[in-house]
Amino acid sequence: MSAQRINDSSRSLLSRLDWPLLSIFFTLLFIGWFNIYSSEYNENQKAIVDFGMSHGKQLMWIGISLSVGFVILMLDERLYHTLGYVFYVIMLLLVFVTIFAGKVVNGAQGWLQIGGFQLQSSEPMKVAAALALAKYLSNYGVDLSNRKDKFYAFGIIALPVILVLAQNDTGSALVFLALFMMLFREGLEPYFIVIPVWIGVLSIMVLVFDKIPVLIVLTGLGLIAYWLFRKLSYRALFLLIGLYLFSLTVIMLVDFGFNKILKDYQRDRIEVLIGKKVDMKGAGYNVHQSLIAIGSGGVLGKGFLKGTQTKFNFVPEQTTDFIFCTIGEEWGFVGSLIVILLYIGLMYRISIIAERQKFSFTRCYAYGVLSIIFIHFLINISMTLGLFPVIGIPLPYISYGGSAMLGFTILLFILLKLDAANQ
Repeated sequence: MSAQRINDSSRSLLSRLDWPLLSIFFTLLFIGWFNIYSSEYNENQKAIVDFGMSHGKQLMWIGISLSVGFVILMLDERLYHTLGYVFYVIMLLLVFVTIFAGKVVNGAQGWLQIGGFQLQSSEPMKVAAALALAKYLSNYGVDLSNRKDKFYAFGIIALPVILVLAQNDTGSALVFLALFMMLFREGLEPYFIVIPVWIGVLSIMVLVFDKIPVLIVLTGLGLIAYWLFRKLSYRALFLLIGLYLFSLTVIMLVDFGFNKILKDYQRDRIEVLIGKKVDMKGAGYNVHQSLIAIGSGGVLGKGFLKGTQTKFNFVPEQTTDFIFCTIGEEWGFVGSLIVILLYIGLMYRISIIAERQKFSFTRCYAYGVLSIIFIHFLINISMTLGLFPVIGIPLPYISYGGSAMLGFTILLFILLKLDAANQ
């Protein structure tokens, strides 16, 4: 191929890329790096960019990620569909190896040491799971009302969840469950939403009020329901009894899991979150300091490099899980709102890309990208505001972290390539 034809092909690709999505992506990268720099700023620091500090390393990872993104755009888009299962299996093996040979970071054995770099194996696994699930759902004849097809789809999600849980990384395992959004878009029955919501409601009630009061209320409601619907068919009554027994099982399992399976620090975090325990120096310290930092920012914030909570490291993990604190303190409500609106815009743009696709593979993959970004955004912001337990979930494109930056960039650039190729 001549140089002229290569240039023409590159220009054609550039014209077909979704530039509104790319613009939001680059804006988030800039905001992220800017606030990482601010969160560790030292007045005695001589160089603007120090590659021995987090902001310097993040700049390097941004460069690596964009280089990989460029390569993704140059590759044939059919590669992502053809090798979807292969990539999935390779990543499963990588996650499995990490369980035994990985490095422990913050209690999770999810990191592999590769030369001078550390790779969190669950990050590329997210990309692989989204590709594999999209490939399966787009296969001819797959129907999620069919039990067998449902089983295989659930299995693609369940395998990485099990392996990542074995690494003691509950937060990352939870992210894979967000891929169920793809299944609902492709026809999964609504009761698969109702059941998890009911389990969630029962779980919260058990944690807040303990199991005995919840069992009494549940039994009372069951007896009332039986009296009201006793003249219905035997099938309806059996369904009612089944729901009661299922709820009873959930209550007992939640109580057992909370008291016998969870570690002390995990129980402390949950009890602080639901208000059963006040611990400003222990489990509740991060969230307490986070709320102080965000609240002290007011409407317009204290200004760049002027955040006292940030400057004196009152909030642990401030460049990673709690980077939103820096934004809230230095840029205030307005700055925080702008960041939230940028994420909403990013996810809305991905949904537009998904719905304009001619091929189901790209549509399914787009919803996979959307679901992963959404769950990270929702949990991270909720953690910093004390609305969710602290489980170590980074804020996409903003939090410090090479593995996360690379993973989220790959996730998005594959979508950009698939979308450009299908126009």
